[in-house]
Amino acid sequence: MPRMLSSATALRAAAPADSDVIAQLSAGGVFEVLELAGGNAWGVARGPGLVGYIDAGALGGAA
Repeated sequence: MPRMLSSATALRAAAPADSDVIAQLSAGGVFEVLELAGGNAWGVARGPGLVGYIDAGALGGAA
């Protein structure tokens, strides 16, 4: 499910909020959601092409 990011967020290596940050994603970017669980979204950041976890609260509407 491609979704726009409504706010900037960290792309993390694992689900816990204190896991390593892979990249900082900007508001307005597209995140391909593959799974939603426990307040996190796992998927692919379309711009940099990196896979990881973000806070699901940063997701906006469909892209």
